[in-house]
Amino acid sequence: MKRLLLSALLFSAAAAAAAGDSMPPTPSAQNADVERGRKLVQNRQETGCVLCHTIPGFKDGGEMGPNLTGLSQRLTPDQIRMRIADPRVINPQSFMPAYFSTEGLHNVAKPLIGKTVLSEQGLEDIVTYLLEATKGP
Repeated sequence: MKRLLLSALLFSAAAAAAAGDSMPPTPSAQNADVERGRKLVQNRQETGCVLCHTIPGFKDGGEMGPNLTGLSQRLTPDQIRMRIADPRVINPQSFMPAYFSTEGLHNVAKPLIGKTVLSEQGLEDIVTYLLEATKGP
């Protein structure tokens, strides 16, 4: 059973790598700000991150998504960015919203068609915050 699970995990990791599991920094990465990122992560209406994830520094957190403790020790900044921008690239069945993609979305309100949930700067601010908040002791 352990071998089967390990094989499945390795296959999933290999498939993700083959599909391109990372996204290079955008030009806004130069101006990324930890505090702006913290505010976005905390904002339940704008991003909802704390509704689904346990995140260091926040008392309340959800359990629907992965616990983000130690995230920066498990993933590179480019991998974190991709998972926020469009988690469907990694897991097509993901229920996490695509925060920086408009491809393949349906039933979008007319004023929001073609617009991403996060701005380029917001994406980079969140990546910077998560790198700082999850680096551990």
